[in-house]
Amino acid sequence: MNIANKLTILRIILVPVYILFLLVDISKYHFCIATLIFVIASLTDMLDGKLARKYHLVSDFGKFADPLADKLLVLSAMICFVQLGFMPAWICIIITAREIAISGLRLVCSGKGVVVAASKLGKFKTVTQMAFIILTTLNLPFYFGASAPGFCKGVEIFRIILMYLALLMTIVSFVDYVIKNKDAFSMKDM
Repeated sequence: MNIANKLTILRIILVPVYILFLLVDISKYHFCIATLIFVIASLTDMLDGKLARKYHLVSDFGKFADPLADKLLVLSAMICFVQLGFMPAWICIIITAREIAISGLRLVCSGKGVVVAASKLGKFKTVTQMAFIILTTLNLPFYFGASAPGFCKGVEIFRIILMYLALLMTIVSFVDYVIKNKDAFSMKDM
């Protein structure tokens, strides 16, 4: 197993650890620890792709596991935010539906021998989602009155803007993906 795939597996392992620190008050700094874990997991996403391309470590496992790890990380955080009351369920449902639909469409394309690369809009969508998650996790102590340093109400406006920007980029990147790849998954071949 190459280093890029090990980083992907590390990201998957960090998901339940992030959730544990996010949802369980095991330390007065649990939100800060959760944020750090999420940042580390997010950085492995950037690093594993760069290493795989630079050192020609692209593998079938990596092609499957990398996007799965990304979806597990982002969607787990957002589902937790719904439970905590910091994200409307309908936004989480739209984002989840997009991720499932894109995964399904990628499977259809791969069955036809077509590899669909991530678009710039898709990458921007992911960065926006991760920025929203980091800012929300960092600001949670403020809302729960914890002694750990939360930001403040002023940051809430930016957090909400990021949430809706992530939603918008989710929809725009989905439409872009479908338009760019409509020939690869035309209904006449199904």
